[in-house]
Amino acid sequence: MIRRILWLSLALGPLAIALDATSALSETLLFAIAALSLAPLAWLIGEATEHLSEHTGAGIGGFLNATFGNAPELIIALFAVSNGLTGVVRGSLTGSIVGNLLLVLGASLVVGKSGKIDRTSSFTWLALIGLSVLLFLIPATLAWTGQSSRQVTALSSVPISVVLLVCYLVVTWRTLRRHRLLHVSDLPGEIHGWSLPLSLAALAAATVVTAFVAETVVGTIDTFARHAHLSEFFVAAVIVAIAGNAAEHGGAVVVAARGHIKLASEIALSSGAQVAVFLIPAIALVSWLIKPLALSFRPVEIAALALSTALVGVLLARGRSNRLRGAALLTAYAVLATAFFLAGR
Repeated sequence: MIRRILWLSLALGPLAIALDATSALSETLLFAIAALSLAPLAWLIGEATEHLSEHTGAGIGGFLNATFGNAPELIIALFAVSNGLTGVVRGSLTGSIVGNLLLVLGASLVVGKSGKIDRTSSFTWLALIGLSVLLFLIPATLAWTGQSSRQVTALSSVPISVVLLVCYLVVTWRTLRRHRLLHVSDLPGEIHGWSLPLSLAALAAATVVTAFVAETVVGTIDTFARHAHLSEFFVAAVIVAIAGNAAEHGGAVVVAARGHIKLASEIALSSGAQVAVFLIPAIALVSWLIKPLALSFRPVEIAALALSTALVGVLLARGRSNRLRGAALLTAYAVLATAFFLAGR
């Protein structure tokens, strides 16, 4: 019954896009429909990823899910940059990393069963996020002191972005190679799910629709924020980040609820790392074609990234998951979301 409702509610995505194109509804109602449509789309991405992982293994399946799932965030960021909303871009990207580490991973651990995770892969992704936080301190410190112009701060972000992209490419190649070597032991003996082409087609189609719906959410969220009396920073770091991350949120939780906690944790951590060492530097470099984006994150953003990375590292140090650890991550996310709310006032 639930699956039938989810299949039928997939029509909300195209409906939201059509309503946005025709301006047939108020922006507040359009935001509600677009936000609701993200849930079944996220379910479809999770469904396709689970079937895909039967062909690729949990590691590569999680990587592909994170890659497809981050497409909406890229579109959201470039859309915001083109409109001069650089603060929204930085806030949404920071919130995306924190959301993946605490909200997505925490929810996955809570709904999933206790079990082992891929400790090597998990700490590889966490190390990449930790490296990015250290490098982000350079342009952020220049902005905090107020002694450098925006142009200088933006220029300092270029070599940092290049270094992070190189690190991401090297580590991703090694990680995928490792998962390929583990592929035989990671897969079931017989595959009963969707075929590989059907899994890839469903994942790609759901991601494309999610990207357009996410753009609709961003386009109407300002009106919603004014009515809700929320700051632009909080909207970017929490609401926009959750909307852009809907694919990973739903996908990871769905597969975790079905007992695939290794795949769920891989989705959450690899997605967070992709945002930190691929999406952020890529956007910083591409933004020079539109308007230079300096990686001058706020102190509360740097602190949130550092605390999130450290907490996940401590809780997953033994390579096992349980509901108590998931509850701790969700509590930490609530605390940091409150900090974002207070910082934006």
